[in-house]
Amino acid sequence: MEEQRTRRWGGPPWAGGGPPWGRWQGPSWWNRRDEEEEGGRPRWPWRSTLLLTVFVLVGSNFAAEQQPDREQLDVLARVLLFGGAALLLWRQRYPVAVVFGTAATALVYFSAGYPYGPIFLTVALACFSAIVAGRRWAAWTALGTLWVVHLLVGHWLYRWLPPKGDPVSSWGEEVAIAAWMVAILAVSELARVRREQWDRDRAERRQAANRRADEERLRIARELHDVLAHSISVINVQAGVGLALLDSDPEQARTALTTIKAASKEALGEVRQVLDTLRTPGDAPRAPAPGLDRLPELVEQAAGAGLTVDVESGGERRTLPPGADLAAFRVIQEALTNVVRHSGSRHARVRVDYARDALTLRIDDDGPATGEDAGGSGNGLAGMRERAAALGGTIEAGPREDGGFRVLALLPLKNSREASGASAGRSDSPEKSLKLKEDR
Repeated sequence: MEEQRTRRWGGPPWAGGGPPWGRWQGPSWWNRRDEEEEGGRPRWPWRSTLLLTVFVLVGSNFAAEQQPDREQLDVLARVLLFGGAALLLWRQRYPVAVVFGTAATALVYFSAGYPYGPIFLTVALACFSAIVAGRRWAAWTALGTLWVVHLLVGHWLYRWLPPKGDPVSSWGEEVAIAAWMVAILAVSELARVRREQWDRDRAERRQAANRRADEERLRIARELHDVLAHSISVINVQAGVGLALLDSDPEQARTALTTIKAASKEALGEVRQVLDTLRTPGDAPRAPAPGLDRLPELVEQAAGAGLTVDVESGGERRTLPPGADLAAFRVIQEALTNVVRHSGSRHARVRVDYARDALTLRIDDDGPATGEDAGGSGNGLAGMRERAAALGGTIEAGPREDGGFRVLALLPLKNSREASGASAGRSDSPEKSLKLKEDR
């Protein structure tokens, strides 16, 4: 008799009936993670809901044929089956309401004595979706309530509920059902932890991409400022000279125009190189980045702007890491540009000291400051400090006691060598290939 009766509330599959919850652990975020509407809300998971609804209706008909001692499916049973499955269409938007709704339909269905079948799949999937969405208390409460009501029906209320003559449920069956519920909760919790980890990783990757984009914008702005500020300053000075001497000394005006042409050509070449890097990310630059080997050209350009520059060096000259070499050139270039713009002195001194682990730059002029606005953006000193800070160095700039102005830069070579090597090893994406060489 015990073997022939159908177990109330669907015991484990190997016991002859009951909910095969362990067969459906489908990740409910498939339709949520990859398919989102423009407003950021998940799309309706109608495909999976439609398939599950068909499976529940067909499977329940098959279960009814195998369990003739249970109540046969009528209109109420089919409404409960369809309604419980249809609720899953809202499982991603309203997981709490769906998990309690599916649990309630399952309670009514089995309390009415209908055949055990795949309706438990709706409860399992709703529970899974609620936990993955972070509504753990709702899923645990719904399953706990389901099990408590099952105890009441199987050991007390079965006397008054259909089908008539149904015996009391065994405690072994209760333990088996509890084990299935715990398994569902455990798998759902594992999926929730994995999803949270994926979300954290994705957020970190997004932040890293935004950080690289910000650094790249800063690098481009700094490069364009350094290139254009120096060249435009030379052009500005020479244009003034040319206008002043156009009638009185045409030959000198011709020399000024020649200087303007050379400065503008060089500026266009460097700007084109920066823009080419943006248009074809990942490609090697057509021309090497400027360094201290181009210091004589810088001095010659300054002379064209009417500035005499004396260059001194100390220590044993050697090849510098690319990051430090470029930063040193740009610091000297910007310092000389500021002398042309803002100093009344037409003489400047540049000293480069080579040490084992550091490079020291000192640029002096005798002043005084003119107080005139030469059209600069005011970002020159900030750009120099950013370049030095990227290498772990420092920039000190300010007036001297004798009325002149001094820029003192200390650039560590160890950090710049590591930064340059790291930048050279990143070539697998456009953003990485454009990353700052000076980045620590």
